[in-house]
Amino acid sequence: QVQLVESGGGLVQTGGSLNLSCRASGFNIRNYAMAWYRQAPGKERELVGAANIAGLPYYRESVKFRFTISSALDKSTLFLQMGNLNAGETGVYYCARFPNVRITLATPPPPGSWGQGTQVSVSS
Repeated sequence: QVQLVESGGGLVQTGGSLNLSCRASGFNIRNYAMAWYRQAPGKERELVGAANIAGLPYYRESVKFRFTISSALDKSTLFLQMGNLNAGETGVYYCARFPNVRITLATPPPPGSWGQGTQVSVSS
């Protein structure tokens, strides 16, 4: 069965960095577009960035040039490297899988699978 397990969250000071991982099982990540979402307290879940094997990743404007999505296909793992974090980026970060690989990354369909999330806390 499909499983997504995030790790790497924690507490960091403003301006700091964190690297998140999403270990996938039950499918080949090469065959699906995947994404990172986040949900701040009291706010809706939002797309942070998305990627597939076909081209360049998509990032929401506020994280461009600070966040990087990458993958290790041999380890079935998706990564999110986050730099210069600010307090407004505190929240739960989720890994997600889309129904297929060919999607419009900037306006994706609803993900079909979600991880349980990992907490990122940025102190001001």
